[in-house]
Amino acid sequence: MSTEQLYQERLARYVTAMRNEKPDMVPIRPFVAEFTARYAGFTCQEVAHDYNKAFEAAIRTARDFDWDAIVPNMVYVWTGLAQAVGLRYYGIPGIGIPHTSGFNYIEPSEDQAFMKADEYDALIDDPTAFLYNVWLPRASTEVVRPGEGATYRNNLSFVKGGMAMLSYFYAFGPQVARMRTEVGVASAISGIFKAPFDIIADKLRGYVGLTMDMHTQPRKVLQACEALMPHLCHVGLGTADPAGLVPIGFWMHRGCVPFINPRQFDSHYWPTLRPIIEEFWKHGHQTLFYAEGKWGHHLDTFRELPGRSIVFHCDQDDIFNVHRKLHDRFAVSGGIPNTLLSFGKPAEVREFCRRVLREVAADGGYIMDAGAIMQDDASIENLRVLTETTRQEGVYSKGSFAPPTQTPPAQLPDAAAERKGLAGMSGFPVPAAAPGVCLRWEDRVKELPEITGSPELVKKIWQDIDAFGNMYIWQLLLSF
Repeated sequence: MSTEQLYQERLARYVTAMRNEKPDMVPIRPFVAEFTARYAGFTCQEVAHDYNKAFEAAIRTARDFDWDAIVPNMVYVWTGLAQAVGLRYYGIPGIGIPHTSGFNYIEPSEDQAFMKADEYDALIDDPTAFLYNVWLPRASTEVVRPGEGATYRNNLSFVKGGMAMLSYFYAFGPQVARMRTEVGVASAISGIFKAPFDIIADKLRGYVGLTMDMHTQPRKVLQACEALMPHLCHVGLGTADPAGLVPIGFWMHRGCVPFINPRQFDSHYWPTLRPIIEEFWKHGHQTLFYAEGKWGHHLDTFRELPGRSIVFHCDQDDIFNVHRKLHDRFAVSGGIPNTLLSFGKPAEVREFCRRVLREVAADGGYIMDAGAIMQDDASIENLRVLTETTRQEGVYSKGSFAPPTQTPPAQLPDAAAERKGLAGMSGFPVPAAAPGVCLRWEDRVKELPEITGSPELVKKIWQDIDAFGNMYIWQLLLSF
């Protein structure tokens, strides 16, 4: 079999399972991060600092394991970019933390939060301007606040940061191509998304600050979530797989019990999340709910989403209960405990995987994976056992999909009518500061001399270049 044929079979297998149907066998899609470094002989420092080594580690691991899909670089946060921008919230391997550790997120204390309790109105008025004017100067060691004198390091941070992001993002295309042509492995996700509530908790107010705000000014928190919605939706759609094959990655952080109570989930988290997920589905994109932590309290609520619109990834919830709750509507992935894969015996791993294959994967709609991203403590032997067990005992006698084609169908014909009826983001007002925009053309054109020839050409190029500035700040917020 050629590498391309192998790729097409694996992609069809993966897509079929995500559509909650039965492929020829259970697909394997491990989210392996620093594990790849350990396997390939690199240190955590090397794959964090040099993304080419991270790419190579992913390729070597994919070549040696019989997996269907991986993330091109699950380490992802390139510390070269973090250093260029001067981001304060990362512990970088070898700089302040051991070189043998993976990068760490360091949440500032409440008094050092990157957004203050009395700044909600500024965020609500123009989220993009707020990120540039308030958030980035506080989150960066290099960027100065508006009104302060420009510095050499400030100017360099934008030049180096922009060029570093360009260099890194452009490198993913060749990496995905290598995965396809060299080892026949599909890219597991495409796109980046986080819930508005999680963004405030992660990068703006911090968890403690947001907890206090939910008691003192819950209305402002809700308005801020609503103001963030169109921008986060724009980033998700703009980075999604154009073919609609693999899902948008949604990293779920602090919207679950015990971080917030069910009442706050119902009043703030879900009303500002559900419309975006529906909007993704209207555009033909599934969303991978990478449910870090325990989300069992909210499984019934997730059932309100259109069938097959999401793939629910199980981390610390009981995978068998998740399957009972969701399998008739959504595909499920994960659920193999990371502690088992790191510290368990091979026989224990084999038996747990067998039970998952019997009880969760029997009718299709399941993707084999650990509960959480695998770092360098995951056992190589145990990952081999997971792979071999799935390949040996995860074969279906009869699938529910057609033989693999060059491109598996991205659209679900029976869902077309349902998609048209979804409200999605249509019920929300269009913000004055539109998603994807930093400086409005209507304001910019007033500053220009008379335009002759084609005003539309001038406008288009201005807007295209302005969008780069928008992409830069939102990718810093979401991806780094």
